[in-house]
Amino acid sequence: MSTSKRERERARLREQKWTQRQATARARRRRAWTIAGAVAGVAVVAGVTVLAVNANAPDKTFTLPPASAAQDREWTGELRTSAGDVAFTLDGQAAPQAVANFVSLAREKYFDGTDCHRLTTEGIFILQCGDPTGTGTGGPGYEFGPVENAPEDGLYPAGTIAMARTEAGTDTMGSQFFLVYEDTTLPTTTGGYTVFGKITSGLDVVRAVADAGTADGTGNGSPATPVTIEGVETQ
Repeated sequence: MSTSKRERERARLREQKWTQRQATARARRRRAWTIAGAVAGVAVVAGVTVLAVNANAPDKTFTLPPASAAQDREWTGELRTSAGDVAFTLDGQAAPQAVANFVSLAREKYFDGTDCHRLTTEGIFILQCGDPTGTGTGGPGYEFGPVENAPEDGLYPAGTIAMARTEAGTDTMGSQFFLVYEDTTLPTTTGGYTVFGKITSGLDVVRAVADAGTADGTGNGSPATPVTIEGVETQ
């Protein structure tokens, strides 16, 4: 099968999976938050920037692991994507709950085949991933908090890996996370964002995606260069 045919088939399967999940969510009348008029991602509310997510649950049941599962240690891993590989470390001591959550989902292959759905190139510089629907509205079916290891000065250096959350509060983290590709300052008044890891190699991969811009040419939207997570390894 040619590369173009494989890409079309993957896109068709992702769309089919998303449609099925949306139908299931509606049937079960799952609670979902509306962020800035149903647009999830980077929402500006009352002048405050919020890296926002929605909370539609996937079909499979996932369970939040205890923070102790992170073992208060540093983890290493690799995010394999269609745009290139990104190696990282996870700080289980500074952000044990977020690290335990990420490692657990990675081992369940939760992220495999998901798209990084949002790129921002103006004001804040992040690539947001971790949504099984690829729309910015997905999550594992649970939320957790509070925020861990948020920078007091609001500065998220290039290479930071942090958890996204909803506008509703700081106890609304799930599976979505963001990769910071240039130094970014975010408001501290809303509670900040859990920093749970950092990129050790492959930052150039994320920057190349950012350099290509968004699909619609705005400063906030889906990346023009599609980024599909093919697998996540942690150890």
